[in-house]
Amino acid sequence: MILVGTSGWQYRDWRERFYPAKLPQRLWLEHFAERFATVEVNNAFYRLPERDTFVAWRERTPDDFCVAVKMSRYLTHVKRLREPAEPVARFLGRATGLGDRLGPVLIQLPPNLRADPEALDATLRLFPADVRVAVEPRHPSWWTDETRRILERRRAALVWADRLSRPVTPLWRTTDFGYLRLHEGRARPWPRYGRTALATWVHRLAATFGDDPAYVYFNNDPGGAAIVDAAALAELARRAGRPVSRTPPARPTTGRAGTAPVTESSGPGPAASAT
Repeated sequence: MILVGTSGWQYRDWRERFYPAKLPQRLWLEHFAERFATVEVNNAFYRLPERDTFVAWRERTPDDFCVAVKMSRYLTHVKRLREPAEPVARFLGRATGLGDRLGPVLIQLPPNLRADPEALDATLRLFPADVRVAVEPRHPSWWTDETRRILERRRAALVWADRLSRPVTPLWRTTDFGYLRLHEGRARPWPRYGRTALATWVHRLAATFGDDPAYVYFNNDPGGAAIVDAAALAELARRAGRPVSRTPPARPTTGRAGTAPVTESSGPGPAASAT
């Protein structure tokens, strides 16, 4: 199955685009989880929530809901994968409050962190076998056979990442699940993705992972683009005969007021967040 969601759910400009105007923000998670089966939590990267918060998310979401959680920046950006035992133990001690709602753990490395295979291996071996881990390196020195072998040995996924509707990582399959992050498209209104780009990703996922699960998260949140694009990718996957998790109905490719049609673009829009 392709599991489709967004990177986060608490964005003020999603009110009236996705959340009803009068719906209290404290109920947004419930609204989101009725329409999507998965979400990627990014705020754990900046400030790791207490275990009680993860427990509450579990209690507020349906049995089939899945939460991917981004590893704390303390491990990746402060410690830079050095001395990983304490940061990993602290993270798992809290995130496992999700129980069976816990999906993959996302380890996003700094763009200036050069390849350090030993440190990566030491980090990955700390995770229990029943916790899925996805790694998003961002320095080109990581694209080596050694990196690939470590991911395969530790059964960790290489995150496929897209920016401006193009892959910015190798399209390796390293374990029994896939993980795709879509940061910024080339369509208008920015930062939307065009149907051609989305259809290409559906084909890549199907060809590479077959019936194994693939997690897909849209990180292009401004203007509700992530919501619209997630629904569009899911629709394309269904039309291609691929099983896909629940998503809201796909909307016509227009802007908020129906006046801004989506068009393919030959150039980038404003710089997207590097999350």
